[in-house]
Amino acid sequence: MKALAALMAVAALFGSVQLLRGGNGEAANEPTPPSGSYRLVANGDEASCAVKRGAEISDGLSLLTVAANCRRILPGVERAKFWREQDDGTVAFSANDIDPIVTFAVADGDGYESYAPALPLLSLAASAP
Repeated sequence: MKALAALMAVAALFGSVQLLRGGNGEAANEPTPPSGSYRLVANGDEASCAVKRGAEISDGLSLLTVAANCRRILPGVERAKFWREQDDGTVAFSANDIDPIVTFAVADGDGYESYAPALPLLSLAASAP
């Protein structure tokens, strides 16, 4: 139950940030193309780090740059070099394009939420380049 309450708090925080960034209500509702720049945040933690989706190598596989300080959020994630997007919309980060370090599902609204590993719950949201 605590996890659900924390998840709702994170969702509300992201929604508030999006409203503030959007200026007037109309601009906040317009779709914007993804820049490839993302913020990775652990649920309930104020720490965040930068993640950059790079050039596409093959269908669904792109290069990935993860900031070194991301290890504070999920140890080992800083080694990820590949972003793999599946047909169902899930995204996996891996160091070798085979073994996922973390896997995300599309979240309500913009961005992604992790489901493997189960803890810590991570969110990945597009950010300004």
